Amino acid sequence: MLRRGDVVEVRSAAEIMLTLDADGMLDGLPFMPEMLRFCGKQFVVSRRAEKTCVDGADGSIREFTNNDVIFLEDLRCDGAAHAGCGRSCSLFWKTAWVRSITATDVKSTPGAVADLARLKTVKGEGQYICQSSELIAATQPLTTRGRLQKCLREVCVGDRSAELMVWLMVSAAWRKFWQRYSIGVVLVGNQTRTPTEALNLQPGELVEVKSPEEIRATLDASGRNRGMTFGTCMTPFCGRQYRVKSRLDHMILEMTGQMRELSNTVVLEDVTCRCPMVVGGCPRKDSLYWREIWLKRVESPAAHRKK
Repeated sequence: MLRRGDVVEVRSAAEIMLTLDADGMLDGLPFMPEMLRFCGKQFVVSRRAEKTCVDGADGSIREFTNNDVIFLEDLRCDGAAHAGCGRSCSLFWKTAWVRSITATDVKSTPGAVADLARLKTVKGEGQYICQSSELIAATQPLTTRGRLQKCLREVCVGDRSAELMVWLMVSAAWRKFWQRYSIGVVLVGNQTRTPTEALNLQPGELVEVKSPEEIRATLDASGRNRGMTFGTCMTPFCGRQYRVKSRLDHMILEMTGQMRELSNTVVLEDVTCRCPMVVGGCPRKDSLYWREIWLKRVESPAAHRKK
């Protein structure tokens, strides 16, 4: 069983094709064209995907079919084969798609052909196929007991220390208690038509996340600005400074596979979802999406261009 810290090599495209069905999937999880550039290269296993959060799924935390999915370092989808989707999702890797570099198995299969046409990216008008859109099909729900067993397993396989796991479990339970009674966990506002602001932020610019009170003034009663929620996991970043990683002009919605156009929204470097409400945390490390009205420049665009 592969564990955190193991070094693996991504198999060739031809070998991976032999593991896929006619739709380019293994156990419901697509192997995407964006993953081909990693074939034949070596990476370190950052952790096992013992569980994952899934947007719109009952219970939200689910387990992959056959429980054989890993993360490799911080490899993310660049959206190149999906109309430039800017979500920058972490890539899921079935263990059948990699080999331990100490393995003695044959590296290639004679006569194998990489039928790249099987790697489908669309399923209909305006509807895309990617790992995110197919997560519900590739996973199954976990019971409360199953989630607790996952927490224990993550400690046993070395993904989390026992001390950190206890803290993640206790803090999530505490946050859920406070949220249940609506005591200062989720930011909500009173705007009926939420405001917008265009800063035209560019990658590399330094910004500061506004204070909770400043952000509250941009939200409606559901905690949203122009339909985008300022989530619980975003509050800890308030008052801190980060570099802009990329602009987010369009993204594929996990629940529907449809492309959504966005404006005045960016992704920040090294800022990912910590899933504070999930008992034991979630290893997915999704990028967080920031309306420009929630940010303020720390340096002028001219100063940024001079660097």
